[in-house]
This record gives sequence, structure tokens and C-alpha cells, in this order.
Amino acid sequence: MTAPTVVLLRHGVTDWNDGGRFQGHADVPLNDEGRRQAAAAAERLAGLAPTRVFASDLSRADETARIVAGRCGLAVTTDARLREVNVGSWAGLSMEEAGRLEPDFWPALREGRDFRRSPEGESATEAGRRVALALLDHVETAEEGDVLLVVGHGLSLRVGALLLMGLDYSHARLFGGLRNCHWATMRPAGDYWRLLAWNEGSPA
Repeated sequence: MTAPTVVLLRHGVTDWNDGGRFQGHADVPLNDEGRRQAAAAAERLAGLAPTRVFASDLSRADETARIVAGRCGLAVTTDARLREVNVGSWAGLSMEEAGRLEPDFWPALREGRDFRRSPEGESATEAGRRVALALLDHVETAEEGDVLLVVGHGLSLRVGALLLMGLDYSHARLFGGLRNCHWATMRPAGDYWRLLAWNEGSPA
């Protein structure tokens, strides 16, 4: 049996991305540049011949998925488990503002330690676990040779991918964050998944 291939695509850019503001579960839409990015990514991703498309139910990911899926003649299945890390009351704040609220924010980032994104929010590991479980569920129902396109968010996709490779958050700094409308390609291989490509994308 040929294992399915899983392509993890980060959504296109939003105004909050451009402004350096935490988004989390806030439903911030794509801006015009994000839609252009999604259309450009669709041209390249169509060449991978995806067979099924899944997306976070947040509009920036869902719209990105629908632009790509439309190019490929596919429907989109949304899954709330693919959402970004929940940042709770930090939504809309800059990193500097969050750092003033949480004294351990900057030390934890420098040292590669995970932490909760606001008192009401999640840690990156918690978000990565739910993404990883969603991916495992979708792969379980895949058919031989399927190419699954999964559209989500930068941090939760990155940590979910690490967990599926048998790594943890402490390794996140070894992988550059997925850029908007860039993707990683993975394949299940026994207990752990293999990383085939990271941060691929269309030319600017």
C-alpha cells in the first residue's frame, strides 16, 4: 500500500499578520494580498494533484483552502481542531504588549520553552496535539495514494508536525515558522511521520 501524502499549508496573509498582532481563534479574514498568495499557491499545489482538502474553520484558513480547492475541483471539509493556538485575551495584541502582561514571555521565547498564551489560552503543545490528532484521523480514512491538503495556521501546524515526527516544542526553533501560503509535505511512516519538504511556496 502506498502511504498517503499530507501537505500542510498555512493560510494567506491578513491585516493582523501585517500588523504583528496575535490572532489565535479571532476570525480575522484574508486581505487582498492573502487572496493573491492563495491563488498563486493554488497553481503550484494543483500540480501535486490533491485528492481531499481539509481546513481550519477560521475564515482565513477556510478561504485559502477554498481558493486552492476551487483550482483543483475539490470540496473543503472544515475541522475546528485545525485552528491556531488559542491566545485568549491576547488576541489583537502585539508581542510587545503581551510581553508586558506576561513577564516570562520573552525569556520563554529565548529559551525555547513552551508557555500558555494568556491565562485563558493554550500552550503551543496543547494546540499541536489537537492538530496532530486531527491529522491522524484524516489519514486513517485516506485511501491508497491520496494526497491530503490541510490548510491551517503557522504555530499549531508546526508543533503538530513536530509531534508526529516524535519531536516536541523544544525543537520548534530548528524549523523556521511556516510563511503565509507556504507548506510542508509529510508522509506517515510507522510510529512517526517523515518530513519531505518544509516551507515550500510560490515565488514572491
